[in-house]
Amino acid sequence: MSFGQPLLLLTLLALPLAVGAAWLAERRRMRYPVRFTNVAVLATVAGGRPWRRIVPGAVFLVALALLCLALARPQTTRSVPDNRATVILVLDVSGSMQAQDVKPTRLAAAQRAIHTFLDKLPSGLKVALVLFAADAEVATPPTSDHALVGQAVDDAEFFNGYGGTAIGDALATAVNLGKKVTREERQAAAPAPARSLAAVRRRRPLVSILFLSDGHQNRGFLLPLEGARLARRAGFPVYTIALGTTGNTTIAGAAGGLYGGLPSSGLARGLSPDPATLRAIAQVTGGRFYRAKTAGAVEDAYSQLGSSLGRIPGRTEVTADALALAAVLLVAAGVLSALWAPRLP
Repeated sequence: MSFGQPLLLLTLLALPLAVGAAWLAERRRMRYPVRFTNVAVLATVAGGRPWRRIVPGAVFLVALALLCLALARPQTTRSVPDNRATVILVLDVSGSMQAQDVKPTRLAAAQRAIHTFLDKLPSGLKVALVLFAADAEVATPPTSDHALVGQAVDDAEFFNGYGGTAIGDALATAVNLGKKVTREERQAAAPAPARSLAAVRRRRPLVSILFLSDGHQNRGFLLPLEGARLARRAGFPVYTIALGTTGNTTIAGAAGGLYGGLPSSGLARGLSPDPATLRAIAQVTGGRFYRAKTAGAVEDAYSQLGSSLGRIPGRTEVTADALALAAVLLVAAGVLSALWAPRLP
């Protein structure tokens, strides 16, 4: 914790002075006995638990200490939204996303989880959406209109994605989109003559990629780790989610012996996620890997990421918190004093 006006912490020195003055006053009162004719009544009034006489004063002193701290404008380090941050969502919409091992389907579970993610993001943070199957396309450019992104996510099921999984190409599309955001930010900062080139580089926006896939790569030009190396060179961490269970499952509305160009013998592999590759992508780029076998697991992963992505450590003043707590303690000290302090008739 730090303080905006640290010199005002010297006001805390008044507390031991107040304690000393109270102690001297108590000693002076003890020098002058008071006649009291009814000793039994006096014993009833003055008796009881000694600590009850101390607690109200102690609570009052803590409240005064908090008031002194509030004068010094205390500040603490918290996670605060970065208004230059951008999160790029990359969603697999290939045919295997209609599998029903994650209820009701993998795609429907991912859509609901992304809405949870958007709800937890700071309102001003920019979000983009990339959809991919055999090819990748930008469904929504970076925007702070999270409702627009949510609508694009809901419409993802209408994307023609029955043609395989191109993980490397999807990563490259997200990286290129992130680089475009970076260039635009630098161009916006460049006209200020007082800024040095180093200062402009330090203002590079924080770009994070959130990547969900449910299958092995079987299409595309770039290998998954080649796409990961592009993200690492750009400085974009990739957070990966492997969605689905392993083994045989069924596809909603599937018929016949073919799925996405795969014969029936290759159906199990086509529906099985590739956690090893997605974990490697996260490790190479400095992100984090999540394994999601249920709808609850994928929602938990997106919920955690929504509470952390697009935020940076920052100082927040907590003067109001200190004042509120001091007010509560002052009231408590008054109540305790009224209940426990002895009163002579």
